[in-house]
Amino acid sequence: MELPQNIQHQLAQFQQMQQQAQAITMQKQSVDLQIRETEKALEELEKVEDNAEVYKTAGNLLIKMGKKELTDEMTEKLETLQLREKTVKRQEERVMKRLQEMQETLQEAMQMQPGMGN
Repeated sequence: MELPQNIQHQLAQFQQMQQQAQAITMQKQSVDLQIRETEKALEELEKVEDNAEVYKTAGNLLIKMGKKELTDEMTEKLETLQLREKTVKRQEERVMKRLQEMQETLQEAMQMQPGMGN
């Protein structure tokens, strides 16, 4: 049985929203991983003496830096990542809510179709 055009359109939108949700979930996982890595780096920096030589990576290079300078840079990076995490969480919540609404609308529309409902 052929689905009406409006239901086909709703299904296509629903699938696009699912793909968007997957992309946001992947972004969230990436940001979470970066946060954990940055927190771990800051923990390790705390253990190092103030006058110790520390290095940061820049592509294929290691660059010598002062502990305070690197700590400040890593702290700022962590704050930025935490803001990004909040933004991605809000996006995820909105998309998931919209997906739920779309699913309910689709189910109602399908039940109203002859031969597909109860």
